[in-house]
Formats: sequence, C-alpha cells, structure tokens
Amino acid sequence: MIFVGDDWAEDHHDVYVMDQTGARLTARQLPEGLAGMGRLHELLAGHVEQPDEVVVGIETDRGLWVDALTTAGYRVYAINPLAVARYRDRHHVSGAKSDAADAKVLADLVRTDRHNHRPIAADSAAAEAIKVLARGHQSLIWARTRHTNTLRSALREYYPAALVAFDDLSDRDTLAVLGRAPTPTGAARLTLAQISSALRRGGRKRNVEARARQIQAALRTEQLSAPDPVAAAFAATTRAAVGIIAELNRQITELESQLADRFRQHPDAAIYLSQPGLGDVLGARVLGEFGDAPDRYTDAKSRKNYAGTSPLTVASGKKRAVLARHVRNRRLYDAIDQWAFCAISISPGARAFYDHHRAAGDLHHQALRALGNRLVGILHGCLRHHTCYDEHTAWAHRTQDHQTAA
Repeated sequence: MIFVGDDWAEDHHDVYVMDQTGARLTARQLPEGLAGMGRLHELLAGHVEQPDEVVVGIETDRGLWVDALTTAGYRVYAINPLAVARYRDRHHVSGAKSDAADAKVLADLVRTDRHNHRPIAADSAAAEAIKVLARGHQSLIWARTRHTNTLRSALREYYPAALVAFDDLSDRDTLAVLGRAPTPTGAARLTLAQISSALRRGGRKRNVEARARQIQAALRTEQLSAPDPVAAAFAATTRAAVGIIAELNRQITELESQLADRFRQHPDAAIYLSQPGLGDVLGARVLGEFGDAPDRYTDAKSRKNYAGTSPLTVASGKKRAVLARHVRNRRLYDAIDQWAFCAISISPGARAFYDHHRAAGDLHHQALRALGNRLVGILHGCLRHHTCYDEHTAWAHRTQDHQTAA
C-alpha cells in the first residue's frame, strides 16, 4: 500500500508518494487535466499492482480530477483544509508553507490518521446533477439578494417614494414601474393608465387598476429630493440594476424548473417529498448536499453532525458548555433551517416539538435548530428503511413520554 498527498492548484498538482513506513518514494509536479492524470497513473503503477492499494489525500471532494481518482479505483480522502493546517503545525511550528510540503503533509495524514476521516462517498451521477443545479439555483438567489440590497440603498439616497410603493424590490411590479420611471420626478407624473400598462407588461393579470392606484398614491407622496444631476446619475444605475434583477428572476425560474424535474426523477425523491416542509426546491437542496451514497452516514448522529444541527459539547475541567456548530456546510444548514420553519406549520408533531423548546427557554432559532436536528434524524431513518414519512411513527414516542410525565 502506498500513500499519496495531492496539493492541487488551478493549473497543476504537487504530488508526494510514500510507503507504509513514511519513506519517500517519489514527488512530482503534474499538470492539470488529462495529461497530468495519465502521468499520475503511470507514476503509481510503478509501485503497486492494484488501484485499491493507493490511498490519496486531497483538500477537495469534487471536480474532474477527483472524479478521475475515484473512477480509477483509488481510495480517496477529502481532507478539510483546517485539518491539514492543524496537522502541519503538529510537526512544524516555524510557520513555513509550500505546496510541495503540503503534499507531504497530506500523504502523512492519510498514512497515519485516515481512520479519523472518511473516504469520498460514491454518490450517484443523479445526485451530483441535483447538487449542481441546487447550488446554482441558490447562488442565483443570493446574487439577486445582493443586487436588490444595492438597489434599496440607492433608492434611499434619491428615490424614497419607491420604497414606500414597493416592499419587494425583486417583484415584477417593482421592476416594471422602476424600468418605466427610474426618477422620482418621472414617477410622480405617471398616470394610472401608464402604471397599469407597465404592470400588465410586467406580467400582472389581476387587480391591475387597484394596484396601480396604490402605486400612484405612494409615488406622489412628498419626500426629500436629490439634485437633478445626482438623481439622473442614480437613475442610470437603477435602470442597470432593474435589468440585472429581471434577468436573474428569469434565470432562477428556468433553473428551478430544471431542478424540480431532475429531483423528481431521483429514486429517493418520494421519501424526501414525504417529509413535512420539503418541496421540490428544498428537497433537492437537502438531497444534493447529503448525497445518496448508502454507506456515507453510519448512523443518524453522523448525518446530524454533517448537517451541523447537532449540538457541540465543549468540556474542560469543571467547565462544560453545549454550543451550536459553526463549522458546517452552510448551504445544507440553511436548507434545514428553512425546512424546520416550514414543518411547524404542517406537522403537529413538529409544532409541538418546537413549542416545547420555546417553553423551555430556547430562542426561535435555537428551537428551529433543535427541530431541524430531529427532522434530519427522521429523514435518516426513512432513507435507511426505504419508507416515507409517517406523522404517527415520527412523533408517537414523544407523545407517550409527555403523557407519562403528566
């Protein structure tokens, strides 16, 4: 068996190979892509006969290079960069760092401590596709939020009446009217017919006249005003922001449709959709981030730890504290937080669980985190037994415990 440390960069890989005793076998810098992968296979073939005798440590779990390593049959461990940094300091305190030295650190780490890490899970191509679409969809939503926040800040500087008229700056009504009248002076001159026409072009089909009257009244309220040259400059930036947000809306809708179609084709989709609070988008996010490798999580606790919902105990001497996990998969945690929030309005058991934690003194987000932790455990059981969610099965034991306590 040999151990390979792979410190990757955008255009090359520093590779260090050692044997079971830690002795150096070879070290090379290989180019990225097919040529580099071919040279790596040739390099390793000179030291082992079977691919499963190769253990690779690398600081990422995705990408074409990682896919090629796992497809070749190598045992690949994705090591968190924080863990690599701590391991580096374990042997050297000088602070020196280089790509070649990090490759050796990775090789040493998987040689001595791989039992404390997990090999890359073999998720299906379907799950990987869902993950790509879900992350892309969420990234577009985050981008839209950044642009709407920027637009809100600009409107506050020169066009406060728009903030009175519109609560949601990414809404089609908002974009339609701001695109027609990006200055407060122009907006105040808009007639009901012009506003109604803009709303219809934006896609509104119902209550057009009533909404037009509300918007006109808001846009004609007396507000502080900026000098005309400043307002004209802001208007140019507003037109640009409106165009960007409108296009983001279109792309989000299109990607959401593809995501839902892809998600519903997955074999586990029915189990995810049976969970209270999970629809196509949230279900796809949760599935994509968890993956679908059957042996990835040994038990419910492992899945909860990966989700970042399980509490973290810090104990030293007489001090003991139970804290929330802050090192976690941000995308997955965000999805579970939304899942828990949706579940309390659908599932009586989830609502009772949330209310119990609130009555015990937990804040809203603390209670949601506890509920999310419980929902992850329920999901794990459903996936393990290939069964859909059942309200009675999920919460009956807690009802019995409360009745006994009473």
